[in-house]
Amino acid sequence: MVVLTTDDGKIELTDHGSASQLGRFNPALAVDKEQERIYTTRLGAYMQNVNLTPDFPTAATTAKEMWEQENPGSNIDGVLSIDPVVLGYLLEATGPIELNKSDSLPRDLGALPSTLSSDNVVQTLLSDVYREIEEPALQDEYFAAVASQVFSGITNGNIDAPQMINALRKGASENRLLVWSAKDEEQDTIAGSALAGVVAGSAEKPEVGVYFNDGTGAKMDYYVRREVRLEKRCQPDGYYRYAVQVTLLNDAPTDAGDSLPDYVTGAGAFGVEPGTVQTNVYAYGPTEWFLDSASRDGEAAPFGSYKHDDRPVAALTVKLAPGESTSVEFGFSTLYETEEPTLQVTPTVQPTAGVIKPSSLAASCN
Repeated sequence: MVVLTTDDGKIELTDHGSASQLGRFNPALAVDKEQERIYTTRLGAYMQNVNLTPDFPTAATTAKEMWEQENPGSNIDGVLSIDPVVLGYLLEATGPIELNKSDSLPRDLGALPSTLSSDNVVQTLLSDVYREIEEPALQDEYFAAVASQVFSGITNGNIDAPQMINALRKGASENRLLVWSAKDEEQDTIAGSALAGVVAGSAEKPEVGVYFNDGTGAKMDYYVRREVRLEKRCQPDGYYRYAVQVTLLNDAPTDAGDSLPDYVTGAGAFGVEPGTVQTNVYAYGPTEWFLDSASRDGEAAPFGSYKHDDRPVAALTVKLAPGESTSVEFGFSTLYETEEPTLQVTPTVQPTAGVIKPSSLAASCN
């Protein structure tokens, strides 16, 4: 995390910190009770978990409160979230960023690159850092140094401005760039845009959401590959039925339990065998839909059933050893024929276009 301060057009990076430094909030901060039932009190107990929910205003306001509570006197006016994929898009506009050997970087970087570019930044920040730097505190030092130098690279004036705008636009279209403002008039404007990350839906604009949370307690999610599609299935009982299909593959090395560091595998600390990945899968139907069923690899599977902003929510957890894959399907129904729903998914290291697959949506169910 970094704190940016703007004054009369000038932008400065004035502070930084890590989620681990903030520690656990006990008692947990109060969050929306519907979301707490789905994502547990961890949502308000750890900065690492504020984005368990796909509703960005909830994540942002919780993060703001946590930071201000641990940094008395601070006043956060807004929260901006980007992922390393967006950073890769921005590095296409700035050009590669040279990492200097200042005291802000850990002394031993192992095989980490000395230059970050659009080609290597995602793998470096989401995978290689954890392999090459074992100590979490040193990992935080590395991330802080990278953030500072990337910020300098973006603000020093040597940037292709049209390309930067295109990078931000692309990131927003993939839900990788999210913004929340504490100023009501600004948030009202943001709420209607692709930057909002708002879960609340409407019957007029139906949306299906498929969201993923890592349940391994480590860094194995980097190796999960996903495909999501939506199918419409007509039934003679007057209901319009939809199937949300999710395929997951653990693409980690077959010897991941031994070859990857304990910090990446979790070393079994949370009940997950090293090398295995545990993923919590959530499927959100539109308002006025009903959640009917869940299955895994063609067999009925137990699942959690919830509500979030009048939207039905299904939750199902899967474990996959290296090389294993599974297919999960959630069944929804509605009495009303609606416009073709849009499909939203959690952004991952995969290109979004490769995750969302063509859907089979019949024009009508007469």
